[in-house]
Amino acid sequence: MSLEATSGMRTTRAGRPIYMDHHATTPALPEVLEAMSPYFTEEFGNPSSATHAYGARAAEAVEASRRCVASLIGARPDEIVFTGGATESDNLALKCAEGRAGQHIVTCAIEHEAVLVTCEKLAEQGWEVTVLPVDGHGLLDPEDVARAITRRTALVSIMMANNEIGTIEPLAEIGRICRERGVLLHSDAVQAAGRIPVDVGALHVDLLSLTAHKMYGPKGVGALYVRDGIAVPSMLHGGGQEGKRRSGTLNVPGIVGFAKAAEIAMRDMEVESTRQAGLRDRLWDAISSRLDQISLNGHPTRRLPNNLNVSFAPIEAEALLTSLRDCVALSSGSACASGDKKGSYVLRAVSGEDSRAARSSIRFGLGRGNTVEHVDTIAEHLARAVERLRSLAPQTVEVPVGSNSTTPRTASTERRVHP
Repeated sequence: MSLEATSGMRTTRAGRPIYMDHHATTPALPEVLEAMSPYFTEEFGNPSSATHAYGARAAEAVEASRRCVASLIGARPDEIVFTGGATESDNLALKCAEGRAGQHIVTCAIEHEAVLVTCEKLAEQGWEVTVLPVDGHGLLDPEDVARAITRRTALVSIMMANNEIGTIEPLAEIGRICRERGVLLHSDAVQAAGRIPVDVGALHVDLLSLTAHKMYGPKGVGALYVRDGIAVPSMLHGGGQEGKRRSGTLNVPGIVGFAKAAEIAMRDMEVESTRQAGLRDRLWDAISSRLDQISLNGHPTRRLPNNLNVSFAPIEAEALLTSLRDCVALSSGSACASGDKKGSYVLRAVSGEDSRAARSSIRFGLGRGNTVEHVDTIAEHLARAVERLRSLAPQTVEVPVGSNSTTPRTASTERRVHP
C-alpha cells in the first residue's frame, strides 16, 4: 500500500502536516500578534497626522520600531527605510545604482529572483550586468568579484545566505573589496537576519534588505538599510514618507510586529540557532543512514543552522513532495520559483544546467516549532516514500557530487548580460 494511503496518521496535534518550510515563511509568534493588536484598534492613528495624539502615538511607535530593527543589524535608526517587503527592498536597493557613474552591476547566479529579474530589466534599459558563478558548494569567490569590477561598476549585489541551499557567502571579504574600489555593495539578508548575527559595519555593506515574515513577523512589511550618505531614489511618489524615499501611509501594525519579531530574534538567536542546527544534523543523519544515492547540496559547514537541502536520485522532487504532502510541508526550492519544470535554478548554477540534482532536490527549512519527534517522523516517512518511488522506476544513476563528497562541483563560467 502506498504512503499516500497509509499516512492518514497525521503528524501534528491540529491534524495538519508538520511544517518544515520556514525559508518560505514563518508563523507570526503570539508575542508579535499581541504587540500589533492595539495598532488595529485603540492606537489606529496615521503617523503622518502630527497635529493630534492619535497620530503622535503612532509616529512614536514607528520610531521605536525603527530603533529595534536597526539594533538587529547594528545600524543607526535613521538608516532604516520601511518597505512593503524584501522584493521592494531589493528593487529599491538596485535602483540606487541609477544615480551613480557607470552602468554596470555585478551579481551572482544564485541570487533571489527579486535581484536577478531586476537586473534583467536594467539590462533591457542599457545596463551591463555581470552574473558571477559559484562553486560546487554554492560559494562565490571574492576574487571573482574583484576581477568583475570595472571603472563603470556602480553596484554589486550579493546575498548573505542562500534561500535554497543555505550557503553563507563571504560577504565581509566582498564588502572590503567593494569599499576599496568605491563601489556600492547591496546584500539580500532576508534568510540570514534573525538566524545568524548580521552587522552591517563588519560586513562593509551599503544597502541591506530585510523582511519580517522570515523571522516570525507579519507578511507585507520589510526594510532596507541605507548607509548614511547613500542617495536613494524615490520608489513611490506622494506624501514624502520615509524621508521621501518611500511615500505612502506607513503600515504601523506591521512595523510594530516587525520590531517585536526582531527583538525576539535577538533574544533567542543563540539558543534557537544551536537547537535547530542540532535538529538539522539529526535529520541528515537519519536520512543518510536509511537511504543511498543521496547528496547534500550546499556547503557542509558554512550554511544556515536551519537549512538542509538533499538530492534523492533519481526521483523527481515534485513526485516526492506529492507523496509526503499529508505528513509534512516541504518545498523543492524558492517559493517564488515553484513549478519550474527544469528544477531549481540555484542547483542548476551549482551543479550544472543538465544536472539531475536540480530536479530531485528537497529543501528542509527547520524552525522554532520543530522537535526531535518531528525530525524522526519525517525521516521515517521520507525513507518509505523514496523507496516506493524508486521501486516504481528503477534505474542506475550517477550520484551527484555534493558537499558530502571530497570533489566539489564546478559551476558555469562568468557570463555578462549585455543590452
